[in-house]
Amino acid sequence: MLIYDGDCAFCTASVRFAERWIGVRARVTPWQLADLPALGTTAERADREVLWIEHGRVYGGAQAAARLLVAAGGPWRALGHALRVPPLRWAAHGLYRLVAANRHRLPGGTPACSLPAARR
Repeated sequence: MLIYDGDCAFCTASVRFAERWIGVRARVTPWQLADLPALGTTAERADREVLWIEHGRVYGGAQAAARLLVAAGGPWRALGHALRVPPLRWAAHGLYRLVAANRHRLPGGTPACSLPAARR
């Protein structure tokens, strides 16, 4: 399952892009419509990063994206596996945090996409 911020236009556009071009093989749900406690996570975490829930485990941020790629299969699988191993894991984490902190400034972003300063 892929959980994303449905109030963020940039996040929504990113998920739609992944569905169209990568082929997401999972249920995709905005966190605002998900039963987060039943999934083992919180609204605070879901508001901060995309989440991938697999076999009862919750992965966030860059690791959620990596797992989405692995699940997509084909050529995406290799990229997903590579993003799970240092040093690419570290680079992916840093890039994810940079994008997440600035998603309101990116194409399609709106003020609703902005993360509160305390959660960056």
